[in-house]
Amino acid sequence: MLRELRPPSAGPDWLARLSPEEWIRLGLTELGRAEARLSCHDRAAAVLGLRRAAGMALNGALSIAWRDWGRTYVDHVRALAQDSSAPAGVREAARLLCDVPIERTPNVVHLTPPSEGARWLEATKTIMAHAYAVVHGSVGRDS
Repeated sequence: MLRELRPPSAGPDWLARLSPEEWIRLGLTELGRAEARLSCHDRAAAVLGLRRAAGMALNGALSIAWRDWGRTYVDHVRALAQDSSAPAGVREAARLLCDVPIERTPNVVHLTPPSEGARWLEATKTIMAHAYAVVHGSVGRDS
C-alpha cells in the first residue's frame, strides 16, 4: 500500500516518528494492556491506558489531517470531544472517556461494575475506529 508523503507543514516532527499505521498499531497494543488492567480491576491504570490507546490512534489521524490538538494523548481525546467536524458518536465517546474520574486513594479499592468498564472500552474502540477511518481515507481528511 502506498501512502502519501507528509508535507513538512502537516504537523510537528514528533508526529512523524511513526507512520499513521504504526500509530494505530501502537494504540492497539496499548488497548490490549488497558483491557488486561480492567480485568484485574486496576481502574486508574485501565482508564489511563484506554485514554493513551485512543490518543495513540489519534496521532495516526493527526499525521494525515493535522489539527493543533496539543501534544499529549489525553489532549487529543479532549480536543476530539470538542471537534464539531467529528461525528457526534465519536465526540460523545471522547467525552465519556475524558469524564471517567480517576481516583488514586491509598488502600482503597474503587469498584467498577463490568458494564461501566465495557462502556469505557467501547468508547475507546469508537475513537480508534474513527482514527483508522481517517488514516485509510474513509472520513475526516481535509479537502
